[in-house]
Order: sequence, then C-alpha cells, then structure tokens
Amino acid sequence: MKSLCLVFVFAIFLQCESKQFSRCELVHQLRSHGFPEDKMRDWVCLVESESSRTTHYIGKVNRNGSRDYGLFQINDKYWCSNTSTAGKDCNVTCNDLVTDDITKAAKCAKKVYKRHGFNAWYGWKNKCQGSLPDISSC
Repeated sequence: MKSLCLVFVFAIFLQCESKQFSRCELVHQLRSHGFPEDKMRDWVCLVESESSRTTHYIGKVNRNGSRDYGLFQINDKYWCSNTSTAGKDCNVTCNDLVTDDITKAAKCAKKVYKRHGFNAWYGWKNKCQGSLPDISSC
C-alpha cells in the first residue's frame, strides 16, 4: 500500500512539474526547432494526439512491454534508453525526452519521421489523417 501511495504522489509531482504548451506555443517551439512549415499542422496534430502537448507525459506500457516518452511519445524499444547513459537510435535517455527543453525530443522525432514518416505514431494515424488543426492564428 505504501508503494502504491508513493507512485501516486510521484505521478502527481511529475504532472505538476511538466509544461503543457498552448497550441500556438507549440507551433512557435516547433518552428524554433526547424520543423517544416508545410508539415506543421501534422506535427501539431501528432503532439496533441500523443501527449496533449505535455512535455513530461509517459505513456502506459505497450503490448510489447515498451513505453512512449515525452511530447512526441517516442518509444523506448528502439529510440531512447532507460539506462543512465544515452543510447539506441536517437542516442538519448528516455529522461532526456521528458523535459521542458524539447531540443533532444525534437531531434529524435525528426529522426523517427525521416525513417518512418508520420505512420510511426498511432496518434497521428488514428486522429490526424484528413483532419488537421487550425494554426492560422499562430
């Protein structure tokens, strides 16, 4: 029972410490990290679908035992390492992906996209094809 309470308190702490971007804040962040304007609505939809624009979001355990981390919900099976040293294809720790500074997460997300396109993310596949958010005021 104590460990369950501790996990609950830790989860609340993480949520309190995370940054949730507004849609326009997200657009500005993505622009500052060099995301292409012609795909901006796709990236915004992906982030909204995957993490609700929250930097510290860690997804539930997937069927294969892996987890997804951060704003872009990058998977730990291939892309980030859960050890204290960077590794896997993005050469980052999963903790690097759940910070308010999205530099490493953005670089890794672009690498995932370069290899697999938006189809690498179920959030984009299930919610964004044909229905993208309006970012014209951003």
